Amino acid sequence: PVITIGAEHIREEGFTDLGEVIRSVPQNFGGGQNPGVMGTSGGAGHQDVSGGSALNLRGLGADASLTLLNGRRLAYDGFAQAVDISAIPVEAVERLDIVPDGASALYGSDAVGGVANVILVRDFDGLAVRARHGAATGGGLATREYTATAGSTWSTGGAIVALKDASADPIRADQRRFTRHLEEPYTIYNTWDTRSGLVSLHQGLGERAEFRLDALRTERETTKYYPQAGGHVRNTPDASVSLVAPSLEVSLARDWSMTLGAAHGRNEAIDERHVVTGSESRLGSRTGLYNRHRSYELGVEGPLFSMGGDTARLAAGVGMREDDFINRSELTGEGYGGEERARHVYAELRLPLVSPSAGVSGIRRLELNAAARTEDYESFGRVTTPKLGLVYSPGRDVTLKASWGRAFKAPTASQRYQDKMAYLWSAADTGGEGYPADATVLMSWGGNLDLAPERARTWTASIALHPEAVLGLEVELTAFGVDYTDRVVVPVNYQVALSDPAYAEFVQLSPTPAQQADLLAVYDSAFYNLSGTAYDPANVVAIVSSQFLNAASQEIKGVDLSGTYRFDVGPGRLTLRGSASWLDSVQKTSARQPEFDLSGTVFNPAEVNARLGAVWSSGGFTAAGFANYTAGVINRLATRMEKTASFTTWDATLNHEPRTWPGITLGLSVQNLLDRDPPLYTVRNASFVPYDATNYSPIGRFVSVSIAKRW
Repeated sequence: PVITIGAEHIREEGFTDLGEVIRSVPQNFGGGQNPGVMGTSGGAGHQDVSGGSALNLRGLGADASLTLLNGRRLAYDGFAQAVDISAIPVEAVERLDIVPDGASALYGSDAVGGVANVILVRDFDGLAVRARHGAATGGGLATREYTATAGSTWSTGGAIVALKDASADPIRADQRRFTRHLEEPYTIYNTWDTRSGLVSLHQGLGERAEFRLDALRTERETTKYYPQAGGHVRNTPDASVSLVAPSLEVSLARDWSMTLGAAHGRNEAIDERHVVTGSESRLGSRTGLYNRHRSYELGVEGPLFSMGGDTARLAAGVGMREDDFINRSELTGEGYGGEERARHVYAELRLPLVSPSAGVSGIRRLELNAAARTEDYESFGRVTTPKLGLVYSPGRDVTLKASWGRAFKAPTASQRYQDKMAYLWSAADTGGEGYPADATVLMSWGGNLDLAPERARTWTASIALHPEAVLGLEVELTAFGVDYTDRVVVPVNYQVALSDPAYAEFVQLSPTPAQQADLLAVYDSAFYNLSGTAYDPANVVAIVSSQFLNAASQEIKGVDLSGTYRFDVGPGRLTLRGSASWLDSVQKTSARQPEFDLSGTVFNPAEVNARLGAVWSSGGFTAAGFANYTAGVINRLATRMEKTASFTTWDATLNHEPRTWPGITLGLSVQNLLDRDPPLYTVRNASFVPYDATNYSPIGRFVSVSIAKRW
């Protein structure tokens, strides 16, 4: 199954950046690197760092979904292996293709949940400018956006340039009734200022070759405030994203082609935090997060032989990839980081066993696809991932599809190279009972260079209905499953390390002084004694291994339903479209620990997400209305288990091209038309926002107007 969202679709529904587009997709989870995910108690994985937006298919983590630009990788964003998709100006996008299925056999690491490929406009003639202003009716988020897109085509090529300047004011906690109790200053949606530029060109070189170049640069400045004992923190992360991706395609004999491509990308974020007490402000920290990506690939594609009334085809190639990461304090120069290098070889085979032209009774189409990819990493070795796909159509009205494959994700640089630390706790603080008062526990924490890749088995099965008797109707129902193992986690809750038998595999009782010395030889650069007594090897009753480990497993299954129906109504055309996803995911943090639910709980995807609406167009007028539904989630963090209410919002967009003003488009867009507040829950800490910011938005009704002109 492929989710395709074209430029017309994006304009009709009033989306202004690709972050908004992916957050409208029910198969994607909004948790992680997304604006507005602030003030939650879900940990570092659920906090906005640089103001970017990352794909997170099936809620497997933003580092388990791969984002490409014209088939090329971008540099990772922040401290995770995620990509900021909102850095790509939407004005230059032709379409967004999303495959919500494991795709490592085609693209390598990270594509466990799936892959999104942003396809840029190839040919654009003329100049288009656009201005948009908007604000939340409840206060805050005053937004200003200006774009310019210019392009030209000529007999042997073409080029497009897209520029964007956008900024927004914050939403303060005192501007929403459900957060007015929070100590000020507190921003629940941040100030941001973004400037983007993109160039894409293609140029024929003779009759058999074409050169293409895509170049991107985005800069984003963000400001956020949150309280701290005795004052508050002003956090000002500044981020930049850049990419240069040249490629050369050469036509060979017998309809074969060869492509040589490269990509060089950078993502840099300077996270500066000022501690403000009264009228005094001091610089608390200044951390630099530096990601660099380089990749090179040579591929060939072409026909092999005739079969089934069509032609079998093969795509194959080789390549290499380098990713560097540094997390460094700009005040002390201390930090950590490293690099990862990998080489790969891949092949994909398409076998049309029966094609429509073969005229076989009862089989209109029967096609087999097979793919395999081997990646060889300097750190952990070789990984091979296969994938099989089958497409069967008994007639013109129905298509059946199935896939099975393996996928993997390399451990992140942060998980491998993070500072290694040793902690000394009292035995009582780790759940120990019956020990002397001076008994202590030694615990390791931090990066692990011996991490292996996370692995998964994925499958999908779908039925697509496109009856000829009902023109314009397309419906697809898909079942899917992911068996995800060797997930990298911090495996132990130190507070119950000695009392919970589920952690026994990570606890070494009665360690010898030599075993303690071995641990401290590795972790002596950062030793924290939190026990209240001096360290004495004779008093240590246990060693707890709590550094990153390949320990967790997840089982994910669910059903997707999508459909489109287009038909004429009077002088115009009405399009009904929508999609819904039901998700069931569970996790075991280690083999001895019990299984627990992920989906349907706070800071994880809701079990049901849906978006359904209609678009009516006639002449130069287009009107769209859509409903968004997110089911409630269970809060296990409160003193008693509770479930939040569901969250339903309505969006409306109007676009008009007056006949008397050629080339002019006027737009009005309203998100959350009925001004619905996010469902609330009991927080674990009074300084956190009282709603699940990974599933529900605090913005409320947002109204924007725009005017565009094209020459």
